[in-house]
Amino acid sequence: MTNTSTPDATVAVRTQDAPEQQAPSRLRSAARQFGVVWSNTKARIGIVVLAVFVVVAIAAPLLAPYGASQNGFPRSEDATWAHWMGTTAAGEDVLSQLIYGARISVMVGAVAGILSTLVAVAIGLSWGYVRGWIAEVIGFIVNLFLVIPGLPLMIVIAAYLQNGGIAVIIAVIVVTGWAWGARVLRSQTQSLRGRDFVTAAQFSGEGATRIVFREILPNMTSLIVGSFFGAATSAILAEAGLEFLGLGDSSIVSWGTILYWAQNSNALLTGQWILLFAPGLCIALLAMSLTLINFGVDAVSNPRLREGARPKRKEATA
Repeated sequence: MTNTSTPDATVAVRTQDAPEQQAPSRLRSAARQFGVVWSNTKARIGIVVLAVFVVVAIAAPLLAPYGASQNGFPRSEDATWAHWMGTTAAGEDVLSQLIYGARISVMVGAVAGILSTLVAVAIGLSWGYVRGWIAEVIGFIVNLFLVIPGLPLMIVIAAYLQNGGIAVIIAVIVVTGWAWGARVLRSQTQSLRGRDFVTAAQFSGEGATRIVFREILPNMTSLIVGSFFGAATSAILAEAGLEFLGLGDSSIVSWGTILYWAQNSNALLTGQWILLFAPGLCIALLAMSLTLINFGVDAVSNPRLREGARPKRKEATA
């Protein structure tokens, strides 16, 4: 019996099966890259620490012994069995506020990190691919944001938009935190722009947008992920700093506002050093976890940094 299927039908079947075959390969590639990150000792520690903070932030109502803003307890009380870290000058449980404060820091780090990375990717890739006066205009804007000091700019914008809530804090961090990532991505895009696969896509009639986001972008995954972790770390520190300076919403419970109210109540003079030490330690640990994970992400893009790499073979001895 002869095969009656036509070449077009065969091609159509293969084309329909292609997405199904690509999905498992992408999953295997993602799992392999995560394995490389996990094999790095520093990154493994960072992932565990970050996971603890994420769990605490999600399960805060279950873990906190009291409500975030529940007061009525004895004011400025030292640690007791009822209040393991004591109480604030307003009669609030310090441990409960510390647990609920993880929500703001984790949320700000994730949202501001994602938004800053998206802006950096869009501008950095476009800047690296286009030429002419458009590239010069983009370069002028990026260099302008790089030259202006970030912290004073954040303070000025946050002071002007004061009492706007956590959304304003995130917006200020995004506006001031995308330029460095855009410059790094631009340099990598320029190195990929002259590769053969980009030239082939240009000769096949592909548009600039498709080439940038379908051909160049997939080759920069590890660099973009690393840019996200760097932006998230900066966002967490910036949010805590702005809240500590009183430029945020002092009515919310975050690690920055705990520091703000502790400073206003002269916590060190009253001997309540825990009000400054505990949130400061949490901020440092969360920022450190993201930095440690970045070491593993660097190992994905640079195999020479991978731990446990095979040592050079020793010369055979006689």
